[in-house]
Amino acid sequence: MATAKKTPAAPAKKAAAAKPAAKKAAPAAKPAAKEAAPARKPNAAFMKEMKPSATLAPVVGANPLPRTEVTKKVWDYIKQHNLQDAANRRMINADDKLKAVFGGKAQVSMFEMTKLISDHLS
Repeated sequence: MATAKKTPAAPAKKAAAAKPAAKKAAPAAKPAAKEAAPARKPNAAFMKEMKPSATLAPVVGANPLPRTEVTKKVWDYIKQHNLQDAANRRMINADDKLKAVFGGKAQVSMFEMTKLISDHLS
């Protein structure tokens, strides 16, 4: 009887081993479908170089830059001079250079900041 029990168990192991092999083949087909999708192109409007105004130039430089680079340079300036509000990190405390850019406001939100900066780009 002991041999009879071992014989049915052996085919069950073979069937269990065959199932995971079939599952491994299926995920390999999914990445191929992702590769077929077209690559995302950056928006040309963001990459167009814009000239900063005389008030924004002390913060980001006088050379023409894309909007994305202007925003990065303003954030670098904010972090370098520790101008984020300690209690509410979404608020920016303006120093003398940024106060001129922000229209005289002592504190602006980070979302309002991008709108105010866009007024200084041409």
